[in-house]
Amino acid sequence: MSNQPTMAKRKAGGVVETIKTIVYAMLIAIGIRTVAFEPFNIPSGSMIPTLLVGDYLFVSKYSYGYSRFSLPLGLPLFSGRIFGSVPQRGDVAVFKLPRDNSTDYIKRLVGLPGDRIQMIHGQLYINGTVVPRAADGEYVADGDGPKMMLKRYIETLPDSGRKHEILKASDDQPLDNTQEYHVPEGYVFAMGDNRDNSLDSRVLNHVGYVPLENLVGRAEFIFFSVDATAPWWEVWEWPLEIRWSRLFTSIH
Repeated sequence: MSNQPTMAKRKAGGVVETIKTIVYAMLIAIGIRTVAFEPFNIPSGSMIPTLLVGDYLFVSKYSYGYSRFSLPLGLPLFSGRIFGSVPQRGDVAVFKLPRDNSTDYIKRLVGLPGDRIQMIHGQLYINGTVVPRAADGEYVADGDGPKMMLKRYIETLPDSGRKHEILKASDDQPLDNTQEYHVPEGYVFAMGDNRDNSLDSRVLNHVGYVPLENLVGRAEFIFFSVDATAPWWEVWEWPLEIRWSRLFTSIH
């Protein structure tokens, strides 16, 4: 008696099981990406020195609750946030650019709902009080443009006392003297740590105030980082381009 039908059934069953395994794996990956962590990479130098071009990081999706932008493709299945919470001042967060609701931006959240934010002579003021900064030497920036010698400062935010590094070319750049911004309820104010090379909430007609609904998540840690300066075909250079010291470092 031929066993060909049995073998055919086994092969068909094997194919079905393989397809089911692939589908389950995809669903699990989508679930993790939606409710837990999503990877992002840094394409520009607006967050130097905290984040470098070529950094790859994980963003926690649960930090501020969930909105339509937590879903793949930003599907408009609901409005507002579920399990929502207001970020802490100083969080580094990914958000959808308000003017198109699709472009991903990553900045530091310096202004919370109800705050008054202003830049005066290159220094940040929050609710009428200057944010202290301490000189911390110089920094050579070579992110997405020509190399520049910048001044590095340690900025200390109010309330939490959180400290982070910022860079300044000088204190008379185009966004160093601004109007006073009044952050509306339900919005936050975002700025890059590379203060003179950052398109952020200071530019109202491009970024402006960021709705809480547009927050994707909080940047948690860098899982990979590469300084891809050598031609792609020089494979022997690849290990030398990895920034080993940045791997698995937390983001502050």
